[in-house]
Amino acid sequence: MTKMRISIIFLIVISLLAACSNSTSGKEGEISGELSFYTSQPDADAEQLVEAFNEQYPDVTVSIYRSGTEEVISKVQAESQAGDVQADVLLVADAVTFESLKEQDMLLSYESSELEAIPDRFIDPDHMYTGTKVMSTAMVVNTEKVTDMPTSWNALTEAGDNVAMPSPLYSGAAAYNLGVFTRNDNFGWEYYEALQANNPTVTQGNGAVLKAVAAGEVDYGMVVDFIVARAEAEGSPVTLVYPEEGVPVITEPIGIMKDPENEEAAKAFVDFVLSEKGQQLAKDIGYTPIREGVEAPEGLKTIDEMEVLEADINELYQARDEDKQKFSELFGE
Repeated sequence: MTKMRISIIFLIVISLLAACSNSTSGKEGEISGELSFYTSQPDADAEQLVEAFNEQYPDVTVSIYRSGTEEVISKVQAESQAGDVQADVLLVADAVTFESLKEQDMLLSYESSELEAIPDRFIDPDHMYTGTKVMSTAMVVNTEKVTDMPTSWNALTEAGDNVAMPSPLYSGAAAYNLGVFTRNDNFGWEYYEALQANNPTVTQGNGAVLKAVAAGEVDYGMVVDFIVARAEAEGSPVTLVYPEEGVPVITEPIGIMKDPENEEAAKAFVDFVLSEKGQQLAKDIGYTPIREGVEAPEGLKTIDEMEVLEADINELYQARDEDKQKFSELFGE
């Protein structure tokens, strides 16, 4: 009788352990395998993000593909045409890019448990993507060559060829800015025509703009804010100016591709990026976090402190290719 009772108790314990194991499926210690991460973040920033993620999920091997947003999306589209999208998780410049993927039914809906701390305006209502940070485009100025700091975007049209700007054919942020500026009554296509008339330096990405201004090749640039604040903190002769008319803002959303090879790891990665730990990492790297309760790094404004230039997302999505084509014709790109 005693042996039978022991056997029954043993079976019950085994069953309970199995149930507990099943109920914790997807927790940190059980998530493993390979994860493919496509991003437009700078290489070093993407690597820091993956390293921090691996501290929490050491059994996940993350591979990174990094390029400008437009090239990242071109790669995703080519893979889709071939019937084999390699990316599991995508983190690129702006919501307009994700709207295009959403329209093509290429994203997986995922409502992260971390969304409670993210402002609603940065969350796709269908949970296809969520903003990860606040990143404005402002002006960078060489402090060794300019003593009277500008206050208006008009400074770029009044500086002759002493200006650098990123190409919207490569940079997702620049493509977003193009759409916003040209739909704003204070700018329009006339603003870009005025810029082009002075023959500015058009670079592939924002990093090249900062490099040109810091080296004194030009005095002014149009650039994403965080790289200027970072360079200034490191002693580079540059400063960040938020023009009085306002600034376009992107949020570098993150989303999961529709049929990821490793869905559990992809969801864990999204959760980590949006978590307090992930957002603190973003701040430490030099970005303005999107999560409530995590402050902006020194030298950058929060979203509430910015005058934000905006345009309708659907209109920007529908017109992006046309906008880029018009830019290409105007600037001879």
